[in-house]
Amino acid sequence: MFGYSLVALALPVLIYVGNPAVALLVGGAITLGLNRSPLRFGVSAGAYLLQTAIVLLGLRLNIDTLWQLSAEYSWGVAIYVLLTLALGLAIGRCLNVEAPSSKLITAGTAICGGTAIATLGPVVHAQPQQIGIALATVFLLNVVALFTFPLIGEALDMTQREFGLWSALAIHDTSSVVATAAIYGDEAADVATTIKLGRTLWLIPLVFVVSLMERSEGARVRVPGFIVLFIATAGLASLVTLPALITETASMLSKAFLVGALFLVGTQLTRETIRSIKGRALGQALILWVVVVPLTLAAIMLIS
Repeated sequence: MFGYSLVALALPVLIYVGNPAVALLVGGAITLGLNRSPLRFGVSAGAYLLQTAIVLLGLRLNIDTLWQLSAEYSWGVAIYVLLTLALGLAIGRCLNVEAPSSKLITAGTAICGGTAIATLGPVVHAQPQQIGIALATVFLLNVVALFTFPLIGEALDMTQREFGLWSALAIHDTSSVVATAAIYGDEAADVATTIKLGRTLWLIPLVFVVSLMERSEGARVRVPGFIVLFIATAGLASLVTLPALITETASMLSKAFLVGALFLVGTQLTRETIRSIKGRALGQALILWVVVVPLTLAAIMLIS
């Protein structure tokens, strides 16, 4: 009951402050202080809040903008995904990381963090401990990105579009991509969300190919419904001139839901999670990310 009270007190203040990074820290501090997550349903509630925030973002865009961004940067996403997959597996082999762990870390970095890890875990016959370590490692790197990327963007005087593209490619999970870009600006968030969702769709062919290689049966992956709804809301914004009250309210709710989602993500930062971040898999994840982050940044600054 005490945990619920803390959440009830913290969330309104965090939503008023409007900074997802602060929300993540507060959520983590509450969990670490209690030595347990304050909410049993934190994972599922956080996912729904994030998905709702993304769908509402669609009302700020239009279908032409989505198409332009997707078409303009689809080749860049493809290059990033394929090169990161190849580089990650090579690093894992050099460090002699167990094959399932290596594949999970690589797929999580290349495509969509925890979603890729959770989806591929059964396909590559990973043990629960291997999945847990991969998820914890990705969580750590997401936190690092959330606090460092905006500072780097400001230092380099990156444009909103440049920063949104960099976030969409170089950060693992969708929640951290959208939150990091939102800290930098609304346009950055729009660009990051659009490109990131396109990057997430690479999970479909990856699961198919890995299933064939691993001879895994029954592997399933589907297009997330919130991506379809995001496109639908953007299409609605293109076809109908919505009153300013609706679009402004949707934007405010989207930001509030994003803060709530990051707070709930933070509540998953348990002491066990921190203790599990170790070993060669951590080394692989760090080396791979340290390589792809500056290379991606350099490529974006070069072509801009």
